[in-house]
Formats: sequence, C-alpha cells, structure tokens
Amino acid sequence: MEKLQRDMLLVKAYAVFVTLLLGGFMVAGFRQSNQKTKFTEIDVERINVVEKDGKLKMTISNSERQHPGVIDGKTIPRTEPRPPGIIFFNEKGDECGGLAFYGNQKDGAVSAGALLAFDRFRQDQTVGISYSEDNRESDAALLVWDRPDTSLGEVIDKMRIIEKMPDGPEKTQTMQKVREMPGGWDSGAQRVFVGRTREKAAALTLSDSRGRPRLQLMVDAQGAAKLEFLDEKGKVVQRLPAESGGGEKK
Repeated sequence: MEKLQRDMLLVKAYAVFVTLLLGGFMVAGFRQSNQKTKFTEIDVERINVVEKDGKLKMTISNSERQHPGVIDGKTIPRTEPRPPGIIFFNEKGDECGGLAFYGNQKDGAVSAGALLAFDRFRQDQTVGISYSEDNRESDAALLVWDRPDTSLGEVIDKMRIIEKMPDGPEKTQTMQKVREMPGGWDSGAQRVFVGRTREKAAALTLSDSRGRPRLQLMVDAQGAAKLEFLDEKGKVVQRLPAESGGGEKK
C-alpha cells in the first residue's frame, strides 16, 4: 500500500512537471511569434512577400532568380533572364508592375537603364519612369502607353507554341509577329514623353494612337525654345516661333 502511494505521488509530480514544461514552451512560442526578427545584414538571392494565405504579392530578386511574370494564371515564357529588381502582383495573382535596373561597361561602351513601371490590368506597362544609356547617349522620361482591353493570355499561349520551334530566323520572325499582334507586348503605342532626349533637349512629345509624334514642345541643348505641330508622316506643318525667311511654315 505504501509503495502504491509513492508511485501515485511520482505520477502526480511527473504530470505537474510535464504540464509546466509544455506551458513554458507555449508561452515562449507565443512571445516569439509576436516578436520581430532583426538582422544586421543579410545576403539573399530572392525575397517573396506573401499574404497570410500564401498568395504572392511582391518579389525582390537578382537576375537569375527573377520571377518571369504571370498573366491570367499563365507564366510568361522568356528566352532571356529578366533584370534584377522588384515585381508586383495584384489580387488576381497577375504581374501588375515593377522596378528593373541594369548597367555595364564593355570595351569602353556603356549600356545601362532603369524602369519603374505600372501595368494595365492583364496587360503590359501603361505608365513608367525610364532611364536608358548607350554609347554616351542617354534619355530619361515619364512615359505613357496605350494598352488594349484584351488580355495578354492569348499572346502567352501563342508564344508557348513558338518556343517548341527549332531555333533560327523563322522562329525569331514568328515570335516578333506575335509580339506585334493586336494586344501583344509591342502593340501598345507610346502616347506621352516628358523628359530629356538623347539630343539633350527638355521635351514634351504627344503622339497619336499609332505612336506617331504630333506635337512637340522643347527647349534644345542651346537653350532655344520651340513648339512644333507634325502631320502623320512626321513632317512639321507649323513651328513657333516661325523660322527666319518670312515665317514660312515647314
């Protein structure tokens, strides 16, 4: 009987110990879940920002691990790596904008650029802030593009078929035709340019729905200001101030 009582005391003591131990783990885990992890420095190739349900909202990545992009749930096929930067995703899971940058110098020639872009829903960029430089010529501008109402999903399907073609001129030409088809990546016309041109002029250029400049307001590299109206072929039909020689329209 005495042995049974000792055993019962040991069982009770063990139960109390285990209960206290589990309670301590739970409290420690609760405290840890409410604490922020602080890093002095971290090296990482890619960071995914997700919602509580795991849905991707943003990636910060190097070039090799950059997200290819998604439209209508379809991953965009790419033949070359994307530049490093940030990609944004909307509630539907589609890419909706991003920040990309690059820069290098080879044999004395510089090639560099950066783009902060915001995409139209299920389409490509419609507003952007851009900088590009090649061979000591550069431009920087706020840009606005026209984009169609159609989704890029159809274009992605066609690109996947072309991917299976043998490499060569036919594949390259077919891919370019798909990019230029209505609703394709290269079909959107640039309508607005506000910035610095490669000729070192500060300029505002407004273009028609086919991307043809029709009005230009600029101050050139020498400080001269002018306003030009152009026809659909790019010919200046009126210039202010008028050029010398009787003010004839050009």
